[in-house]
Amino acid sequence: MSATAGQAQGERGLAERLGLKPGQVVQEIGWDEDVDDDLRDSIENVTGTELLDEESDEVVDVVLLWWRDGDGDLFDTLTSAMRALAEGGQIWLLTPKAGREGHVEPSDIGEDAATAGLSQTSSVSAAPDWSGTRLVTPKGRGR
Repeated sequence: MSATAGQAQGERGLAERLGLKPGQVVQEIGWDEDVDDDLRDSIENVTGTELLDEESDEVVDVVLLWWRDGDGDLFDTLTSAMRALAEGGQIWLLTPKAGREGHVEPSDIGEDAATAGLSQTSSVSAAPDWSGTRLVTPKGRGR
């Protein structure tokens, strides 16, 4: 396998780790200079669509939410992000890993997610400096 092919597989693997699929529409919230560009590129390559910015009013399958300690009120941001989600959509909350600037305690994520009516379903190492927490609206809950 060539280095380029291996690199492409590695990049696809980042988005596939998040369970993303071709054709999904992804909105990105909380972009800043510190985000992982390889993960962003991987998502666009797998879905075949460009990431929508936080100003978009389209209905989306996935919200990619970059969040750091000190970014504001996580509950308010999650509540706002939920408005854009299609039925069965998900939020991937990306936070700096432990020991990195802006790290968010998992207990804070769990508390704010539950208060917003979201359930945590999985956590992954989304990128070298970022952890990902998948949040969904519980099945059977009306919106």
